[in-house]
Amino acid sequence: MTEKTGTVHWEGNGSQGRGAISTETSALDQHPYGFGSRFEGRTDGTNPEELLAAAHAACLTMAFAFACEKAGFTPTAVDTQCRARLTKVEGGFLIDRLALTLKATVPGLDPGQFQSIAQKVKRDCPLSKALASVPEITLEAALL
Repeated sequence: MTEKTGTVHWEGNGSQGRGAISTETSALDQHPYGFGSRFEGRTDGTNPEELLAAAHAACLTMAFAFACEKAGFTPTAVDTQCRARLTKVEGGFLIDRLALTLKATVPGLDPGQFQSIAQKVKRDCPLSKALASVPEITLEAALL
């Protein structure tokens, strides 16, 4: 089993305060985030949805590579994007959609096998399972 740690330090109220996000590996080290980078499109910091999208894309990509290996294939390139949509709902906000796009080059893998593997990892990667309460999770997968 593995356990990873992320930490946040915040100062101030929700709309004007600022936070700093750090990870155990220092991939993020006091990286800024706040209202502007979450709700106003500012690029001077990150936000939880962006981090969630990156984590989901990373998890799906690695799961795809392992699934290909298990099926006897080696991807030469896999590029994955995830878009996380935060929507205002009565009483607050909701991440209501995660839209994944996977593009891969896998020599010898036929399109049917590719789609089967891609859809299986979309369903079974650990972050997909953890995010199962999101109302809509889509995957557009293309074999290059």
